[in-house]
Amino acid sequence: MQPNITISSLDAERLEALIHATRPETATSRGLLAELTRADILEPEEMPHDVVTMNSTVRFEITGTDEVRTLTLAYPKDMAQLPDSISILTPIGAALLGLSVGDTIDWPRPDGQLVKVRLLDILYQPERAGEYFR
Repeated sequence: MQPNITISSLDAERLEALIHATRPETATSRGLLAELTRADILEPEEMPHDVVTMNSTVRFEITGTDEVRTLTLAYPKDMAQLPDSISILTPIGAALLGLSVGDTIDWPRPDGQLVKVRLLDILYQPERAGEYFR
């Protein structure tokens, strides 16, 4: 079962345009589009502060391991400028979008193994910082 997700209207518009401008036939693009379709869409000003949005810096763990990561969820064009970023067009990037702190989701590793990822904290969220039109 997948957790409920919330996405800002600004992120949803930009992500739909990104998917259609890139390769919409890839599994990751189809998965991201499915996430957008099932998401609750809110205006950026209404975004809860504990939800992962684009350009959020998050801390998450791979459950059952000692692995904790801190990454910024980024658009592909911004990857070179952001150290420790993860593209929204990767399976883990698409999985993190819209999660709330404490949520757990299955993540397929490159080797096909499913692991559980649990969102521990959002260290930075643009909407929480008052950046509604980034």
